Amino acid sequence: QVQLVESGGGLVQAGGSLRLSCAASGRAFNNARGWFRQAPGKEREFVAGINWSGDSTYYADSVKGRFTISRDNAKNTVYLQMNSLKPEDTAVYYCAARRLSGLAGSSADLFDYWGRGTQVTVSS
Repeated sequence: QVQLVESGGGLVQAGGSLRLSCAASGRAFNNARGWFRQAPGKEREFVAGINWSGDSTYYADSVKGRFTISRDNAKNTVYLQMNSLKPEDTAVYYCAARRLSGLAGSSADLFDYWGRGTQVTVSS
């Protein structure tokens, strides 16, 4: 089994930056990882994804050019650097992992393991 733990959330003013981390423990494996978010009253939505080697990434249009996903496989950790934050980025951010090494799309159904989430609040 794999456990995912997010950290790095918090309160930031619009235009500011945050970096989220997602550490995996338990059985290490070659897996694709992703970030999702869910705002109050809204569906969970895909934010960014990265394959095992880190040479393939994918972003939601709403964050493209502002957010960057990266990974350090030696630490089994994935990061989400969030710049130029907007109030509409406010949400609980979840880390997710696939059993497989490649990205296959942005649907939450494609991911097998989930963290408990970290709150990001952007004030205007």
